[in-house]
Amino acid sequence: MSQDDKPKTPRDSHYARLRRAHRDIKAGPRPPTRRQQTVEAGEAPPDGLVRLYGLHTVRAALDNPLRKIRRMWVTRNAAERLGLGELDALPFPVESVEPKAIDRLTGSDAVHQGALVEAEPLKPKRLDALGDTPLVIVLDQVTDPHNVGAIVRSAVAFGAGALITTSRHSPAESGVLAKSASGALEHLDLIEVRNLADALLQLHDAGFQTIGLDSDGPSELEDSFAGGRIALVLGAEGKGLRQKTRDTVTRLARLDMPGPIRSLNVSNAAAVALYGARRHLAANR
Repeated sequence: MSQDDKPKTPRDSHYARLRRAHRDIKAGPRPPTRRQQTVEAGEAPPDGLVRLYGLHTVRAALDNPLRKIRRMWVTRNAAERLGLGELDALPFPVESVEPKAIDRLTGSDAVHQGALVEAEPLKPKRLDALGDTPLVIVLDQVTDPHNVGAIVRSAVAFGAGALITTSRHSPAESGVLAKSASGALEHLDLIEVRNLADALLQLHDAGFQTIGLDSDGPSELEDSFAGGRIALVLGAEGKGLRQKTRDTVTRLARLDMPGPIRSLNVSNAAAVALYGARRHLAANR
């Protein structure tokens, strides 16, 4: 048996890996592959428009009669998955493109799945337009669009009727927020208020129990629910609820967490609270 025919031992493999590593260090860093190359987002959308991307987000926008779409970019594969049929039949301009063309609009970090639309933002409603929903979410200066989008998704999943935010210190509608919501943005009333404390008092007048989530709340959340209408109030991570908000809500409650980690991401806390509130409402119809 020749030297080359001998089976390689683990020791041989170890030294082979060391030789390759040494050779790679001498050669310097390799240029990024096409898949690794990043593309910065191009120009912002025209004034008054937002870019929404991703299959679920775009499909929900197309199905929403209140959403005014101005333009669309879509790959052939995405068009088939969206069931678009003849692109020329759509009531707005459509470009059939390769994925890299959408990369140039969104940046390569955005998971657009081959579909993007430019559309007018949804118009927030006034609090007095709130319908007869028994469950709403109120956000006290939660500014991260990923978190807000995830909260919107959970709110729709658990049947909340509205998301109430302040005019300031809240994220504007964006592709990031809409993608995190995965289409749920089209199924929820967005209500914008100037003064959150005043809005909470209006909710009280409308029969809502307002429950502020606080890690040091005096009672556990599941023991805090009462009545047939609930507004869950959540504050920004780190800061939590502002003092005026804490003073105005009906009750402050905490999520019971017996583990070594005593807090949750605000979007996860919202999902847990929504589940608890929905169970209470279902049991007290």
